[in-house]
Amino acid sequence: MRLLFAAALALSTGPVLAAQAVPPAPPAPAAPAAPAAPAADESLPPGEAGAAAALNRSPRHGEFVDVPGGAGEVAQRAFIVYPERKDPAGVVIVIHEIFGLTDWIRAVADQLAEDGFIAIAPDFLSGKGPGGKGTEALANRDEAVKLVRELTPVEVDRRLDAVRAYALKLPAANGRVATLGFCWGGARSFGYAAAQPALDAAVVFYGTGPDVPALATVKAPVLGLYGGDDARVNATIPATEAELKKLGRTYEVHVYDGAGHGFLRAQDGRDGANLEATRQAWPRVVAFLRRHLARR
Repeated sequence: MRLLFAAALALSTGPVLAAQAVPPAPPAPAAPAAPAAPAADESLPPGEAGAAAALNRSPRHGEFVDVPGGAGEVAQRAFIVYPERKDPAGVVIVIHEIFGLTDWIRAVADQLAEDGFIAIAPDFLSGKGPGGKGTEALANRDEAVKLVRELTPVEVDRRLDAVRAYALKLPAANGRVATLGFCWGGARSFGYAAAQPALDAAVVFYGTGPDVPALATVKAPVLGLYGGDDARVNATIPATEAELKKLGRTYEVHVYDGAGHGFLRAQDGRDGANLEATRQAWPRVVAFLRRHLARR
């Protein structure tokens, strides 16, 4: 009897002991997710790193066209983008940097179309590259820089005249044309204001003005936007400003503290100063162009 009781006791306590086994340790908590990158501000042109993506997601109609040259001039390859609007629009000629016609310049043109303008960005290296091509045929930026530096102001102005003539004939255009350029292109935008008295407006991003005597022929209003840490360019502003004021011309100057040369393209630089400059400058550009390219 005692043996039967002991056996029964052993059987009854077995499952209890098993139930009291130590449970496995809980899994370690997952590491916190990295913060998401801030969304791009689609009211601004992208920085250089975001240019290709911005072009890929654009709903606007953009295409490459050949702009006929003048006598003895080659046709210019140009990227043109149209706004989505029902009435005729002003045209902005986008003048590229010393790096030629890049995705970033095309993305700036696309943003101008988003803001309501027809934007056309000619390749001033058309006919200068291998096989008579332009920027698209060059191996690297150094080649583009070398070829752009060989362009003369007279040649650039002739090419701009051809693009302006093309723009004025566009059925969707309202007959008013401005230039907008960056660095080398900014200087050429200002220079064209002196060369073409019928120009309706000029926007200059961190580009130098013409020599003081040449300013007498500037008729178009000029908007100048400059990085505060760009002494090479900014040293030229006071003489230009004084002369245009004396002539009774419009030259609206904005200098952005802490921003460097090329701030609109290099928006991730200068510890946020370039992006802040972009956020302040671009709305001024759009307001200026809307004011001066409105149909009269």
